[in-house]
Amino acid sequence: MKRMILTGTLALATGLSCLMAQQAPPAKQGQAAQAQPKGPAPKSQAEGQALTELFNAANANNPDAIIKAAEDLLTKFADTDFKEAALMFEAQAYKQKGDTDKAQIFGERVLEVNPKNFQTTLMLGEILATHTRENDLDKEEKLSKAEKYLNGTIENLKTVAKPNPQIADQQWEDAKKQLTAEAHNDLGLVALDRKKYDVAITEFKIANDGDPQATYAVRLASAYQQAGKNQEALEICDKLLADPQLHPAIKNVATSVKAAASKK
Repeated sequence: MKRMILTGTLALATGLSCLMAQQAPPAKQGQAAQAQPKGPAPKSQAEGQALTELFNAANANNPDAIIKAAEDLLTKFADTDFKEAALMFEAQAYKQKGDTDKAQIFGERVLEVNPKNFQTTLMLGEILATHTRENDLDKEEKLSKAEKYLNGTIENLKTVAKPNPQIADQQWEDAKKQLTAEAHNDLGLVALDRKKYDVAITEFKIANDGDPQATYAVRLASAYQQAGKNQEALEICDKLLADPQLHPAIKNVATSVKAAASKK
């Protein structure tokens, strides 16, 4: 679903680029054009071409090409109206490549431009929630930062406007619901790292209620088991394991949780 929203953002930006490239109003229309609200737009044909290369790389889901195109745009056109988008695509590309350190660096740069960029706060919260280790000296600092990002994501999603007006209202509401569920899932992981199992249970329940999926359910079962609520864990595991289409990785986790919950 996040990919859909990114694609929607790209479609909007691409549309603006094409509009600016194709429309050159005659002089007599200049006054009317000036009266219209000014949106983001390339300031030259060269910048428009750089944007097109970035959008094409993003639509092709090519992280190396995205990084190169974003760097080219930001280096050659430092005053671009699309700085936030370029940095966001670059951060996501580094995350896709598994370079979470650079993903965080570029994610922070996105937030310098727009502190309410919900896609980036969600990404940063997820990275910290999933990559913080038990013996990290700065464990609590990382978890607190993740919590701040994720709670900010949830709050911003309540009021954020559609990134692309062509997205149907219901589709946008569904997207916000799923992204909110993802943030609650990551908050559940933060709670597990802190061994606050009741908090984790609450967060995973909210996630699974908002966007029912096996990943959230098996994590809820694990939280129940670690909290000593074995019956609840077993009920979820039995339901998951009854699905012949269950992903093998989730099946393995559900089997392990069930075995632990079945011990006397």
